[in-house]
Amino acid sequence: MQDGKINYQTARFLISAPRLALCPSDTGAEVAFAGRSNAGKSSAINALTQQKALARTSKTPGRTQLINFFTLANDEAYRLVDLPGYGFAKVPDQVKLEWQRHLSEYLYQREALRGLMLVMDVRHPLSEFDQMMLGWADEKAMPVHILLTKADKLKPGAAKSSLLAVRRQLAEWEDLVSVQLFSALKRQGVDEACARMDAWLCERDDA
Repeated sequence: MQDGKINYQTARFLISAPRLALCPSDTGAEVAFAGRSNAGKSSAINALTQQKALARTSKTPGRTQLINFFTLANDEAYRLVDLPGYGFAKVPDQVKLEWQRHLSEYLYQREALRGLMLVMDVRHPLSEFDQMMLGWADEKAMPVHILLTKADKLKPGAAKSSLLAVRRQLAEWEDLVSVQLFSALKRQGVDEACARMDAWLCERDDA
């Protein structure tokens, strides 16, 4: 880390945990990624870290059922967290409820969490899951930065319209929620997203 910036290419896998009790020590600072299981979350993490397979991408949505931790800058005090995908996963309802409970415990109880990167497909934003995540963040006053992924799938005008529509719908949360367009394929919005994570991870505890 240098001058308040983190080199996200240094991201390395640390550990996978099925529940909060088995997560790494709740110290330091971490940014978590959440998103419906077909929103392109793994691709976004890989694009931000400039690594092809740091976060596993799968043609079977919802395959990731663990909370995955990655260290940054060779320092376990700084972490990225890949939360379980949720939504179209072809798993029993009981398993989905377990995922939801673990997500809830993590979001409410994790002291090291500084911000949430919420990944949404630009063509299908603000799903029921997204609304649920925003509700949790609102209750804890947790800042959220929304990545409207797969922006390359739309023409520029249509993508911008979707961005503005999401901002209008979240106007009441503008002090807590920010939104941007993102494309892992075109590397669109990578610098903006990294700057947001820098602001969260490098924030002084006494600021």
